[in-house]
Amino acid sequence: MRSFSAPAARRLALTAQGFATTRPAPLAGTTGSPGPAGVSHARGAAGRLRRVLGRTGALQIDSVNVLARAHYLPAWSRLGAYPTEVLDGLAYRKRELFEYWGHEASLLPVELHPLLRWRMARAREAFETWGAPARLARERPGYIAEVLAEVRDRGPLSAAELVEAGARRTGDWGWNWHDGKIALEWLFWTGAVTTSGRRHFHRIYDLTERVIPRAILELPTPSQAAAQRALLLRAADSLGVATAGDLADYYRIKLPEARAGLAELVAAGELEEVRVAGWRHPAYVRPGLAVGRPVSVRALVSPFDPLIWERARTLRLFGFHYRIEIYVPAARRVHGYYVLPFLLGDSLVARVDLKADRQAGVLQVPAAYAEAHAPPTVAEELAGELVAMAAWLELPGGVRVARRGDLAAALARAIRAR
Repeated sequence: MRSFSAPAARRLALTAQGFATTRPAPLAGTTGSPGPAGVSHARGAAGRLRRVLGRTGALQIDSVNVLARAHYLPAWSRLGAYPTEVLDGLAYRKRELFEYWGHEASLLPVELHPLLRWRMARAREAFETWGAPARLARERPGYIAEVLAEVRDRGPLSAAELVEAGARRTGDWGWNWHDGKIALEWLFWTGAVTTSGRRHFHRIYDLTERVIPRAILELPTPSQAAAQRALLLRAADSLGVATAGDLADYYRIKLPEARAGLAELVAAGELEEVRVAGWRHPAYVRPGLAVGRPVSVRALVSPFDPLIWERARTLRLFGFHYRIEIYVPAARRVHGYYVLPFLLGDSLVARVDLKADRQAGVLQVPAAYAEAHAPPTVAEELAGELVAMAAWLELPGGVRVARRGDLAAALARAIRAR
């Protein structure tokens, strides 16, 4: 059994996630670059985004918009400034991506659709989804059928456009949907409808056969076991080196099912079991995977970035204890509301609470903290990344740093010096 050191594991992980290559020069028309935007600009951005998706295999979607929508940020971390409308175009016009429950709600390469049909089938047959949609499907199947018929006759449409939206729930904190929205989400889970587009970030639903390309729909549906093995291999490509738990989490496969699939993949020679120094459990890599050159990167990493999805893995890889505190009462937050780790070299060296104040045109930094191992240059490096982010987010007032956190004073000075 091969063994990898902890630094080698970090290098493998960062390379797999697309952080090992130098950020490309900004495209013409992008903030900070010369020249006008045009067709070549859009094509260049699309090609770069496809390469990011080839690495990550998914972009998680989240409704929090205090900084930028979650699915836009991983590409920023790897590419720097890019036009977000090109990503929207890949998803909702070119249909190269589709929305489904991959790792939570996600934008996924459309070729993964056949590999997730088992999840749709399991929802239909075993009501395997979260409580409200499954409960409504059991109790009011006729209403579900009516909503599907309305989408068929009137779609694409939003939940608010349903003729009979139904009563709005109370008591489901943050998810007080009306029955029509719950019915649409059930149909989304089971694959009957999908996202045609978004309007003010709200899903616009339509029949799946009117959205997913016919060539994809006509692909054969693999067995659940075969689909899960394929997803595990995709996860291995995106993670570089990973435990069974890491691989299962990437596309949210139940761990016992993932272990069975991993055993078959190892037996078939498609995965190799290895050891990583300091890891309690065995890990897996693609056979023959070698550690490349040292990684030297500078990037702010979203709370929903696949590099740090699995918090236990983040601690194992980087010695970085990270928790998102959005749902923590303000008085009990340790680092802030929307905190991004800062990746420098091959280490997570700081964390900053960020807010895009669009009314004032300023990127706010309510708090900034350095890790114990942060290098002396951390403030200057972080300042450069924040200034670039403010420009990408079109915040003309630049960056404003508050006093909270042990890195705040040095960061403020570095911002002023730029």
